[in-house]
Amino acid sequence: MGTGYMGKAHSVALKAVGARFDTGLRPVCEVICSTTAEGAARKAAEYGFNASTSRWQELIANPRVQAIVIASPQTTHRAIALAAFAAGKPVFCEKPLGASLEDARAMAAAAAESGIPNMVGFNYIRAPAMQLAHQMIGGGEIGDIVHVRGEHAEDFLADPEEPANWRTRDACAGNLGDLSPHIINAVLRLAGPIERLVADVQTVHATRPGGKGREAVANDDQANLLCRFESGTMGSITVSRVATGSKMRYAVEITGTKGALRFDAEDQNALWFYDARLRRGRQGFAKLLTGPDHPDFGAFCEGAGHGTGYGDQIVIEARDFLRAIETRAAIFPTFRDGLEVSRVIAAAFRSHEERRWVRIAEF
Repeated sequence: MGTGYMGKAHSVALKAVGARFDTGLRPVCEVICSTTAEGAARKAAEYGFNASTSRWQELIANPRVQAIVIASPQTTHRAIALAAFAAGKPVFCEKPLGASLEDARAMAAAAAESGIPNMVGFNYIRAPAMQLAHQMIGGGEIGDIVHVRGEHAEDFLADPEEPANWRTRDACAGNLGDLSPHIINAVLRLAGPIERLVADVQTVHATRPGGKGREAVANDDQANLLCRFESGTMGSITVSRVATGSKMRYAVEITGTKGALRFDAEDQNALWFYDARLRRGRQGFAKLLTGPDHPDFGAFCEGAGHGTGYGDQIVIEARDFLRAIETRAAIFPTFRDGLEVSRVIAAAFRSHEERRWVRIAEF
């Protein structure tokens, strides 16, 4: 469902996943849906689908379609996912789960009630280095976590003269509503649930060039969150789409009692590890280059340091979705995990509006 940037990424991944991972199930690209019949037919030929349609209802009803990938705008996610569950078909949905907390609640509830496999597209958490970080934290290699810092910073709207588009016009498509879910998901994955937060949200460029002159920006450009986790750990999350010079700074720093970890997606094949147990004079951050000894790397390359890329993360997602369908097991991140991200975002908006600390339990 969807033929744009992410629709293409998932189409490519579906073609590659069986060869990369020798999966028990092999996907067939049966039907692709776009907003016009002509556009859908063109993309079906380009991406290698057997058929096309401009009506998502037809895609879901098609008896040859056994699973759904939603890669359309977030305002469409709820209706499509609920219809797919009602038809008994597994759903992979791109982030954010819904256009609102209400959407996310309804979608997570429908997924739970149906018992049908479901996943959310948080692809960056599947980078081999991020999977390694999760393993190291779980194995106690950095001890007890005492502080977490997460950042997702890009500069695609840093120029105030960049024309208005859907990212500036839709209330749900702003920096906090659309860009932050990835890093919030990462922080929750690595450090556990957030108990409360206080947030400051800002629209830096209030207007942008439009078709009829300047037009008002309908959402935010950047946000800062101070967080206290259920474990007692302190942390912060910074998100910006106007961070000049940052192209894909999806970054985390996890500080523990025995060591620390650093990751930045602009150097996504490296994880930096500080081992405090080494003797003085030998301590320092070591660059761990990912290789075949690390999660999922070997499916793409046999040589350490050669690197995996963004598209490979989508292939790993496809492998996980196929595994969930085959085993009927809940594989992270599910719709429930997507809902937890939406709860944090809703708390951040309320905190900014009411100028106070907000507990996630309020949502």
